[in-house]
Amino acid sequence: MSESGFVCTPAETRSFQHELRFFLLKAAIFVLFIAGMFLFVFGLFRCSDSRMHPACKDGDLVFYYRLQQEYRPRDVVVLEKDGELQIQRIVAMGGDVVDLTEAGLQINGYLQQEPDISTETLPYTEGSSFPVTVPPGEFFVLSDNRPQSKDSRSYGTVSAEEIKGLVITLLRRRGF
Repeated sequence: MSESGFVCTPAETRSFQHELRFFLLKAAIFVLFIAGMFLFVFGLFRCSDSRMHPACKDGDLVFYYRLQQEYRPRDVVVLEKDGELQIQRIVAMGGDVVDLTEAGLQINGYLQQEPDISTETLPYTEGSSFPVTVPPGEFFVLSDNRPQSKDSRSYGTVSAEEIKGLVITLLRRRGF
C-alpha cells in the first residue's frame, strides 16, 4: 500500500503501460503523417531576397502545393532554376507571344495592365530577345520587383518540371 492509500495491482500497471504504448503509437503516426504531408504534398520556402516585393518580402515563409498539375497566368509559383529555389509569377504559357516594348509588357499583342507592379518591365541587354513565343508545356515568368530580379528575361522560359508548386499562402515574418 502506498502513502496515499492506493495500491496498484499488476493488472492496473499493465493497463497503464498499454495505454501509454497506444498513446505513443498514435503520436508517432501523427508525426509521420505531418512529415509525409510536407515531403510529398506541401512545401515550405523562405524568401531570401526582394524579387517578389511587395507580394513577398525578405524573411516571409511561403507554403506551396506540390501536386498542382495545371498553371495559368497570374499564378505565383516556386520553381528551381540553376539549382536555386525562387518565387516567380507566371505571365504567359505555351503558345503565347511575349514582347517587351517601351509601352510595357505585351502578351499576344495586348498591353498588360498589372496594377500590382509599380515599376517598368524592360528587357535586359543580355538574355532573351523579344518577341518570345513560349513553347508548349513551358511558362514565361517574371518577378514583381522587375528591375532587381532574375527571371525569364534573363534565363528564358521555364519548363513545367522546373516548377515545384503553386504558392497557396505566406506568413509574414517581422523583426527576425
